[in-house]
Amino acid sequence: MTVLRLILGDQLNAAHPWYRERDEQVVYVMMEVRSETDYVRHHAQKVLALFAAMRGFAEALQAAGHRVHYLPISATENRHSFAANLAWLAAHYGASRWERQEADEWRVETDLEDAANHLGLPCKVVDSAHFLAKRSELAAEFAERVPRMEHFYREMRRREGILLGADGKPYGGRWNFDSENRARWPGTPPAPAWPWQAHDRFALWVEIQSAGVQTMGEPSAQALPWPLSRREARDGLAHFIDHALPYFGQFQDAMSLASGTLFHSGLSFALNTKMLHPREVIQAAVAAYQVGKAPLESVEGFVRQILGWREFVRGVYWARMPGYAQLNALAAERPLPAWYWSGETQMACLRKAITQSLQTAYAHHIQRLMVTGNFALLAGCQPDEVDAWYLGIYIDAFEWVEMPNTRGMSQYADGGIVGSKPYVAGANYIRKQSDYCQGCRYDAKQRVGQDACPFNTLYWHFLDRHGDRLRHNPRMALPLKHWQHTDADTQQAVRAQAESYLARLDTL
Repeated sequence: MTVLRLILGDQLNAAHPWYRERDEQVVYVMMEVRSETDYVRHHAQKVLALFAAMRGFAEALQAAGHRVHYLPISATENRHSFAANLAWLAAHYGASRWERQEADEWRVETDLEDAANHLGLPCKVVDSAHFLAKRSELAAEFAERVPRMEHFYREMRRREGILLGADGKPYGGRWNFDSENRARWPGTPPAPAWPWQAHDRFALWVEIQSAGVQTMGEPSAQALPWPLSRREARDGLAHFIDHALPYFGQFQDAMSLASGTLFHSGLSFALNTKMLHPREVIQAAVAAYQVGKAPLESVEGFVRQILGWREFVRGVYWARMPGYAQLNALAAERPLPAWYWSGETQMACLRKAITQSLQTAYAHHIQRLMVTGNFALLAGCQPDEVDAWYLGIYIDAFEWVEMPNTRGMSQYADGGIVGSKPYVAGANYIRKQSDYCQGCRYDAKQRVGQDACPFNTLYWHFLDRHGDRLRHNPRMALPLKHWQHTDADTQQAVRAQAESYLARLDTL
């Protein structure tokens, strides 16, 4: 009796236990459905890369002797939903049951549970064999109280035995080297280019457009610059370890007009589609430290992002959904400015970060947190709109990782579940970490006046309007005290300037 096994687009894990043996009674099914392309407007490169990687994975399974039924977006028999396609496939093959891996997104997990109820066939759900912590384990642990990420990270280090001596103490005598990872990049050493092969996927792009999928951003369809297979992803990991990891720690918070990637790995798409396993990425970085190829502060900072932050936000997501998606602790209701979809703003830092995102489907974590996210938070933009923008524009954005980063860390809409304070800053932060302010229409040192940088004005206005809520937060005490001791005339000038900016966000 035939068994259907569903593989989702972010489950391209060639090492999954499913594939250890060939079974003629098993048909692996993969599908490109409009229900997945249309729930937000995605970047063109995101849709292209996912579909191309899925098709390549299906071909690899077939070459290994597995039975595969692939439904491309253009197939006439494609019903464009998981439930309808599974019903058709079950009837087509006379399937007696079906199996699937746990979905990473609440929306998809719910859809598949509904599909199982309507399909009327026995369904077995298995682990995706990817993450270092079990979903159920994290959901239970984080249900009542979410620990601070640093505490969670240390426990994961202990559990996995990462960067620990025989005595169980952390290498270097410290758990965290973040304070040493905030240097501005002076232009040397030169930032290495990412090694991804330029793939010609123009025919696939025509197919996607013909199906009516609406996207944003530059498709780069004839030179798609992303890893589409495990081999390419592993090559990219090796390139990062050799050429970028040694400098990653020192410059991980830096931003530059000269390079949008600097010393970041670019591995998040491969990780989030499961072409790479987090353990192999962590082990490669640790091995580089052990043989003297990369300093401890670089390796620890990189490991923290994967072993700590990536696993942590997944725990928050599965413990707090679906209610987490409705949180709006600061009552932010302003629309996201129109230039988030065009990059056409006079603010040089935002123009750079958004234009880069539209061109490449990528921005590193400081561009996301302290430029585009910082501005949306200062301006009081509606978290649903901010979520949709981040989820759509970035190639590595899947809701389990995007939402806690955006609604939590970036927008403080969860009221402090993820972050211990709102990550707001004026222009001085951006000026110290980048060269973005050079030649900008606005003056990074002014907070009032026609040339005042909107980041400065809106920063102090943010503290003014949310002061009552934040006054008990010890990490906000110093800037709030500074604002409270600012003379009344200056305070009024800041308020007036900020209200003027907020009334015409689209023209800034």
